[in-house]
Formats: sequence, structure tokens, C-alpha cells
Amino acid sequence: MFPKLSFAHLPTSIEKLPRLTKLLDGPELLIKRDDQTGLAFGGNKTRKLEYLMAAAIEEGADLVLSTGAAQSNHCRQTAAAAARCGLDCTLVLVGPEPEQASANLFLDRLLGAKINWTDKSNRDKDLQQAYDDALESGKKPYLIPYGGSNEVGAYAYYQAYAELYKQLNCNMVDWIVLASSSGGTQAGLAIGIGKDLTPKLIGISVDEPATNLQNNVYSIIEQYQIRTGMKTNLTIEDILVNDDYTGDGYGIMNEKDREAIHLFAENEGILLDPVYTGRAGAGLIDLIRKGFFKKEERVLFWHTGGTPGLFADRYLPYI
Repeated sequence: MFPKLSFAHLPTSIEKLPRLTKLLDGPELLIKRDDQTGLAFGGNKTRKLEYLMAAAIEEGADLVLSTGAAQSNHCRQTAAAAARCGLDCTLVLVGPEPEQASANLFLDRLLGAKINWTDKSNRDKDLQQAYDDALESGKKPYLIPYGGSNEVGAYAYYQAYAELYKQLNCNMVDWIVLASSSGGTQAGLAIGIGKDLTPKLIGISVDEPATNLQNNVYSIIEQYQIRTGMKTNLTIEDILVNDDYTGDGYGIMNEKDREAIHLFAENEGILLDPVYTGRAGAGLIDLIRKGFFKKEERVLFWHTGGTPGLFADRYLPYI
């Protein structure tokens, strides 16, 4: 349906979390290790980039552009995919530019990306300007959306759900919990699960109010339906989002985030990141403590990566 390259380490493993399950005295916990997709420390964007980079190459691009926060996992993986494919890469990052590059930003530079700095209000305008400038200079640019979250990126997670289903051999879980922000991963999984809504899929919002994120996810599903002709029969009410854990906003750690990072590390040897999986892990832990899930249920935490963020200068004092 969409052209595809193959550089992700797939299928990613599913592991049980017995010590965390016992500690929280809740449902049986499992984890899907999309932090192990390869490509410069991996993460969920690697799956999407197999399709997005294939589309860029099919269009004859010699440059890819994308955007994100200064510590964007998506931008780090985009830079790595561009290097892997022999394409130039320009990243428009929301700054200010730090004096010393660390973590994802350090990797962006190591991977050869050109970096333009902007502020959030001008992010989309400056990304378009970088694209226009590249065209004017004679380049053949391809624009990858924020988070890789469009119908192409969602298709990668439609396929990822098929991978999960095969791995579990029909012994399906009751719930899937994941971090959700730009919405493409949640949209793809929702399409894969379909109208029967089994298992239930809940996105822990990293930064957006629930209504905004629901709208974003559903908009990607609509784009997917238009592009593919596939009818999902999903409604916006089928998109489950919990925004109780956004705290003071994107990338601002709080005590629940910190506790989740420590509990996963100290009990299972699994590293969460300070922005996405730490926040989703905090939501998962709190929902278990509140009795949201039944004890006899099975809950899968979809690890979307982000490990380099642990080493960002801004987070080290709080971890």
C-alpha cells in the first residue's frame, strides 16, 4: 500500500513485568519494546520512518526536513534515517539553542543534520520557509510532519498492531497504554484494533488537552481513510485519551514522572524517558493504584522509546 524500507529491528519483543506487577498489586503487566527498534537508540518513529523515507526516495528527494522540540526523539531518528539513506537533513528545532549540545541534540549533530532554531509560535512557518529555501537553492526537499504523524506514519502502527497480534498468538491483552502527543502512533494502533475495540487502547497525553488530542488522532484516521479507501467505522468517541498527567506541560518533569522512571528502572531494568514514556508510565502506575484496571486483566505498556532524553542536561538534576 505504501512503499517501505527495512532498517528497523523488528519484531520488537514483548516482555512480562513480574516485579512491577507484584509491587503494584494490580493487573498482569507486559511491555512492547519499541525502544529497541534500532536506528540511533530506536523508538517508535523508526517504524514510521521506514515508510516516510521510502516516500521521500520515491519522489526523488535529496533532502528531508522535519521539526520538533530541542530534545525531539523524532528529529533524532529522522536524522539517523536520512544518514542511513544518504539524504541531507534539516531540522527546525524549538529553541533557544543551548550552549552545549546534549542527548538527542548532540546526536542530531553527530548524525550530520543541519539545525535551524525557532520558537513554538513560528515553528510551522519556519519549517515551510526552510522547505521553500531548499527548493529555491535547487534541492529536492521532502517534508516529514511533526512526529512523523500523518496517514503514512499511522500505517506503520497499523502494521505494528498486526505484529503484536501475531506475537500474542490470539492471547490478547485487555488494555494497551501508551504515551500520545502528535497522535500518529495512537491513530495507527486504533485502526489496527478496529471497531470492536478489543483490546482497549488508551493514550496518556503528554501535553495536549484530551479533546485536542482526540481530534488530532481522529484527523489522522480520517486522512488514512481518504488515502487508502479503507473504512474503519471508528468515531471520535472511540479514541480514549487521559490528560490527567500533563502536569505543567511538555517536557516539564514532575514527581510522578520521576517515580515512574525509578520504578521501571529499579524493578525491571527498563529505562523510560523524561518526556514521553516517563509520563505515560506515571499514568499507568496511578491508574493501577486507583483500581482503573481489574486485577484479572492483562495490560500492555507500549514503550515508544526516548532513552537519550535521560542524558539531557536539563533533566539530569531531576532524575
